[in-house]
Amino acid sequence: MPTQPLIVGNPVLVVVDIQEGGGMSADDAGIPVMPGHADRVAVAERLLAAARGAGVPVVFFQEVHRPSGVDFGRELDGVEGVHCVEGQPGTDLEPTLRPLPTEFHIVKRRYSGFIGTDFEIVLRGLQASTLILIGGLTDVCVHYTFADAHQRDYYVRVVTDCVGGSSQYRHDAALDAMEYLQTGALRTSDEIIDAFARIAAGAPVLEGANR
Repeated sequence: MPTQPLIVGNPVLVVVDIQEGGGMSADDAGIPVMPGHADRVAVAERLLAAARGAGVPVVFFQEVHRPSGVDFGRELDGVEGVHCVEGQPGTDLEPTLRPLPTEFHIVKRRYSGFIGTDFEIVLRGLQASTLILIGGLTDVCVHYTFADAHQRDYYVRVVTDCVGGSSQYRHDAALDAMEYLQTGALRTSDEIIDAFARIAAGAPVLEGANR
């Protein structure tokens, strides 16, 4: 299948669960995370600055579970332990990656950003066409959000140097699976930052009609 344009219609930068637990050990955070969290945060800071400079809307997701555990569901049936509990260390968003008052902060209880949230309402209001995903975990929340967006006919891009998985193997497999769904989905931060710079300069980089 032919590779789609980098950005079609209106883009939205989606920051998936870049929380302080990403820099903690699996024992402390409750979930395993591949190394490189600090490096991914630094890349995310650059992407966020570029999006804001271009006027590209930003949606921040934060996975948060109630202390009672009532909303964990089946999440604890696999490798993951108790994680992202409200008020506990590691649950807060990274300090440098938090929404401005005009941006969108969505708390979610499930892996996909579409389940039990107003994400789709926000996207509809923004007339979004292309979702640019960064954050983690590549094989869990990023992957499931990607798949749900794909099935809702959004164009989805994953910034490969700004996502991290529960392991290198699962990270690589998830990236491959997402590229399988949309050829050209995997992009680098340099490509996205360049596209945002063109948007900021008023260059004709957006292709295709709005959804």
